[in-house]
Amino acid sequence: MKRRLGGEAPGLITTDELPAYQSAIEAAFSEPVSDPPERKPGRPRILPRRRLPGKLNYATVHKQREGNRVVSVERRQIFGTPGSLTRALARSTASRHVNTSFLERQNGADRGRNARKSRKTYRFSKDWEVHEAMTYLTMYGYNFCWPVRTLRVRDAEGKWQERTPAMAAKLTDRLWSWREWFLRPVIHSA
Repeated sequence: MKRRLGGEAPGLITTDELPAYQSAIEAAFSEPVSDPPERKPGRPRILPRRRLPGKLNYATVHKQREGNRVVSVERRQIFGTPGSLTRALARSTASRHVNTSFLERQNGADRGRNARKSRKTYRFSKDWEVHEAMTYLTMYGYNFCWPVRTLRVRDAEGKWQERTPAMAAKLTDRLWSWREWFLRPVIHSA
């Protein structure tokens, strides 16, 4: 994530409560801070202190379940201040609330379109490279070739225009056909 952002910390990260996310965010985006010149008694620090950038906000979504049903959703701020979180949400083009719905939708689409990820099935991947290739195929197809009803917009004449997630993110200006997608040259990025 840090490499794709050009080393810049994002203004807002939202996830579920998996503890590994917090330590991964700290490891990726924190910066070393030099110790003060005066030495205090005790064992010296081996690792330098680290500090997160002030603009980084990290919030989690905690879902309270009873049986198999979600009965309440609580949002918790982990990094940042309440004011900076409010400002980050106001600047967001995706949502005005701390949520994980986009990721959950993506994971649901991935499991629904990729039989290798269905639960309790015999179609599991035995080879990691094939599994990875099928993941890329289903995710790119979903984002570029599959119009999503909730993303459609009205044009100047009042007619509904279908859009894919890639169109909504302004990565492309049109709906791709599967044929176009398969015939597109492969470009590997570093």
